[in-house]
Amino acid sequence: MTFDLIVKGGLLPDGRQADIAIAAGRIAAVEPCITAQAREVIDATGRLVSPPLIDCHFHMDATLSYGRPRVNTSGTLLEGIALWGELKAQQSREDIVARALDYCRQAMGKGVLAIRSHVDVTDPNFRTVEALLEVRDIIKGKIDLQLVAFPQDGWLRAAGGEARVIRALDAGVDVVGGIPHFERSMADGAAAVRAPCRLAAERGLMVDLHCDETDDPLSRHIETLAAETIAFGLQGRVAGSHLTSMHSMDNYYVSKLIPLIAESQVAAIANPLINITLQGRADTYPKRRGMTRVPELLAAGVTVAFGQDCVMDPWYPLGSGDMLDVAHMGLHVALMTGTDQMREAFQMVTEAPARIMGLDFGLCRGARASLVVHDCSTPIDAIRLRPARLAVISDGSVVARTTPSVTTTAQGW
Repeated sequence: MTFDLIVKGGLLPDGRQADIAIAAGRIAAVEPCITAQAREVIDATGRLVSPPLIDCHFHMDATLSYGRPRVNTSGTLLEGIALWGELKAQQSREDIVARALDYCRQAMGKGVLAIRSHVDVTDPNFRTVEALLEVRDIIKGKIDLQLVAFPQDGWLRAAGGEARVIRALDAGVDVVGGIPHFERSMADGAAAVRAPCRLAAERGLMVDLHCDETDDPLSRHIETLAAETIAFGLQGRVAGSHLTSMHSMDNYYVSKLIPLIAESQVAAIANPLINITLQGRADTYPKRRGMTRVPELLAAGVTVAFGQDCVMDPWYPLGSGDMLDVAHMGLHVALMTGTDQMREAFQMVTEAPARIMGLDFGLCRGARASLVVHDCSTPIDAIRLRPARLAVISDGSVVARTTPSVTTTAQGW
């Protein structure tokens, strides 16, 4: 048999050396030594071969817009939301598409082959939704783009918020979103959790809510989300993004909350670069770290992933689209420097987000042939060095290659 592609001699994340044979966009074999012929062979000897990097929390409609209409001088979440409100009234559909495609090219070169992007449906002109649906079509076959109907200005707080979410879903958006902590009251916040869950149950969809993205320890909408997930039978289809209030909650309350989250099978998506930047802004000292309780959630069996969230937009002036940067920051903030913990941080930008998004990725026979060859040998070195992605393969096709730079240093000691 002749395969389409064989990746030779790579080191899998678990340390095994194996060849990976690809045919018709699927992994046909993962074995120590494949002797069959292939139309193309990639020599990955001694280099890490992993599933694709995945960003399961991003805002593609705002990316690469830094400084428009002006810079976020306070660095706060609320000023960023206000700036985005001005920008979305000014930007054109063509501008959103161009920025999004530019970002996708950058991310794909870093081995990112799936992105879940929240799209603001409260744009009265519907440009954000139309633009990202167009982007999804353009990049299909290279990057899986999963869109979340996100009412940035609130499900109830914004006039017609729910109707706009429904309009976006009817247009082809994939996931039901929300932002309960931005509602005017705790009661409205609870209602803005229940309504997305009801809608998702009616339509057979997934849910991903911006949940408790605040320093307020009394913002407890994740508890409502877990309870409503169980009530509507949505186990395994729901994610709570951010959950930053948990870093300030009373430990006894959290000791009851985390088992409820685990029971509900709600996944947690932390966004280390942005959580550590936006949270704790009102603190003097000590300053809170601002990220949810990642090790504790993992210990309870909760699926936890890291997201990029923002790149050069009203909330964050930096970012490169490299999920290894995200994992690097995440393990530092979460104090996950044990060997197994660092390996788990790598899984939180590969395997865990694939489960959350329901994607058929993995280095096993029959899985989609999407993988990355890194210029290093282990997942820990991938996070430590953020090396070149030598080859990025999407559904059996090479979509990006990088030749690593070579540095020479003076000798003499």
